[in-house]
Amino acid sequence: MLFNVDETIAKKLLQEKEYPWEVIPEIEDFIKKLGAELSIENYDQVGKDIWIAKSAKIEKTACIKGPTIIDEGAEIRHCAFIRGSVIIGKNAIIGNSTELKNCILFNNVQVPHFNYVGDSILGYKAHFGAGAIASNCKADKGDIIVKYNNKEINTRLRKLGAIVGDEVEVGCNSVLNPGTIIEKNVIIYPLSCVRGYIQENSIYKSNENIIKRIET
Repeated sequence: MLFNVDETIAKKLLQEKEYPWEVIPEIEDFIKKLGAELSIENYDQVGKDIWIAKSAKIEKTACIKGPTIIDEGAEIRHCAFIRGSVIIGKNAIIGNSTELKNCILFNNVQVPHFNYVGDSILGYKAHFGAGAIASNCKADKGDIIVKYNNKEINTRLRKLGAIVGDEVEVGCNSVLNPGTIIEKNVIIYPLSCVRGYIQENSIYKSNENIIKRIET
């Protein structure tokens, strides 16, 4: 289990696909279609294919390119760089010098300090520590292979970051390698280099040291 899809304005898009990464190439067109349907009582169209909820807080120094939807109560802080094809959920926080590109952030996501998120999905209440990034391209520029449900699947995508489940905590200065899938309620230790598939309710210390998370 990865997401509660009720916690994103992109619910319909996600429900249409068998695998979550299949939405990545369709985010741009989905935003353009959905944006045109948004209520003018709750959202302002502030530029070409850019829709921002009236209750969102946007710093003047933020750079926002379309197509983008920023949902209610979201906070876009100083010098955030939103490169387009981005959905930012309700009450999400996009912080200083954080860069987003072609991604879906569910409600209450926090990427508050010097983060990069490209071609990725971050589930409800996912949180990135300072400097954590979701890398989206292999060094050899080849297709990205994911491990999912005990299978290796060629996504046929040259750019794919991380698929991060609900309430995942990613420690400071960690790198999620292209095609990483992390199920819900996982803790990633700081300075981790993460690849592959991480099961829910785990604590990731290294590829050789993943333990079960004990709820307190």
